[in-house]
Amino acid sequence: MSYQVLARKYRPRSFDKLVGQTHVVQALKNALDQKRLHHAYLFTGTRGVGKTTLARILAKSLNCEKGISSSPCGTCSACTEIDQGRYIDLIEVDAASNTQVDNMRDLLDNAHYAPTQGQFKIYIIDEVHMLSKSAFNAMLKTLEEPPEHVKFILATTEPQKVPVTVLSRCLQFNLKQMPSASISEYLEKILKEESIQYEINAMYLIAKAANGSMRDALSILDQGIAYCGEKIEEIAIKKMLGAIDQSYLFNLIHAVINQDGPKVIEIAKSMDERNLSFNAALNDLANLIQTISVAQSIPESLDPSYLDRDQVMVLTQKISAEQLQLLYQISILGKRDLYLAPDEYAGFTMTLLRMLSFAPNELALPKTQTSIKKEVTTHAPKIETKIEPIETEITTIKKKVDLNEEIPKNTLSFNGNWRELVDQLKLGLVKALAQQSELVSFIDNEIILSIADEHKHLLNEAYQKKLELSLSEHFNQRIKLVIMQKGANHSPLKQKQDERSTLMKHTEEAMLHDPFVKSLLTEFNAEIIPSSIQANQSIKES
Repeated sequence: MSYQVLARKYRPRSFDKLVGQTHVVQALKNALDQKRLHHAYLFTGTRGVGKTTLARILAKSLNCEKGISSSPCGTCSACTEIDQGRYIDLIEVDAASNTQVDNMRDLLDNAHYAPTQGQFKIYIIDEVHMLSKSAFNAMLKTLEEPPEHVKFILATTEPQKVPVTVLSRCLQFNLKQMPSASISEYLEKILKEESIQYEINAMYLIAKAANGSMRDALSILDQGIAYCGEKIEEIAIKKMLGAIDQSYLFNLIHAVINQDGPKVIEIAKSMDERNLSFNAALNDLANLIQTISVAQSIPESLDPSYLDRDQVMVLTQKISAEQLQLLYQISILGKRDLYLAPDEYAGFTMTLLRMLSFAPNELALPKTQTSIKKEVTTHAPKIETKIEPIETEITTIKKKVDLNEEIPKNTLSFNGNWRELVDQLKLGLVKALAQQSELVSFIDNEIILSIADEHKHLLNEAYQKKLELSLSEHFNQRIKLVIMQKGANHSPLKQKQDERSTLMKHTEEAMLHDPFVKSLLTEFNAEIIPSSIQANQSIKES
């Protein structure tokens, strides 16, 4: 017996076996069980998500010899012949090959004849958007009022190219791309039935490479079985797909964060020696940065089954949101311009060097006090006069202050008004952390803040470091910042919200007590629309 490819061998034969399209299956099953049948259906979605498969299952449900049902028997002559593609009352048309109006007229002329075997004559028109304008016009009337024994099932990957006059005559269902987890689970089930050994990570790689298409996944699996032999291993699948080892990408990001230029070039050379695709590397790098960015903003959104979850969560604490946005932009621009480079290696390394060059100031390499003085002396002698007074001032302060005693508040020229101080600092996105924090105390050169648990996602290392640097610059001395998670009932943002709420309350009360407003409410039976009230800054609490 000849070999049958997996995509055909494991094509679902019933609604229950269809993967990943629950919303469409549920609607069709209910319609079939309640006998609420439409005359035209339109299935849309990307390639390989089950449009034609769904159309054939629907055809079986309509023409099964046991009657119309959402669970066709699968054993009668109608069901078996539809599965084998030789049922006389099921006419499948490829619109890409029959685009002309004459083909459509021939098809519609035969539609008026009663079905030979089944209850309905069913027309499946695949890639319907390929029909010419004349062909669409020819089918409009029949599509709107077909004979009682005719059902149309249209399928397309590009519904925007289908005329609205056709769309309005069909019951439209949009099939979703399948999640990688569902594809991986289905592939594992197939390999168990085929008695083929596999590694779970290899299935995840195939599912990811399929980009939401089950047919593509099965085709890649067929290729993997041929390539790997007795056991499908992760390393072999990576070689087959030309996939980039995620460890390279994580190491690259860590090297960029640490401003480790030699390490970055070393990793790039290692990738070049292994003949990896730098185009694919930049694509995967952008994907990884996007995953880190989303996990940083919404930690619960990261799939618990994600293989590198722990490494991603570590990076969310080490890199700021601003730098993630910058790295993402550099990655996609580097991928766009890769073909302009002398060669892929040169384009890839220049993209990585650009990431190093545009690192935020707070992530620059640490320098010793001696190296700073040498650099200032060599390149800008005049600046040295500006640095010395600051150093002298700091030294003087340290001499005056006993580290075991509490420094008076005016030592830092700080009156304890954290809200006022936050407004004076130039923080950018880090202002969110400062606005959500409450001042606990300030002793010596140490400022202690507290933040609520619901805002703990703001406590990444880069944010804290930038806030600490801003405070140091503001007070012209080294400030140590400590942030605890013990709530923040009096944070600047909370104070502003309370003030706004109080002001709004007084505004509403003042309006209700206004004689003119009272007369309007009484004489004209008027109503006050709460959303139309604007707070008046001049209104004070009585």
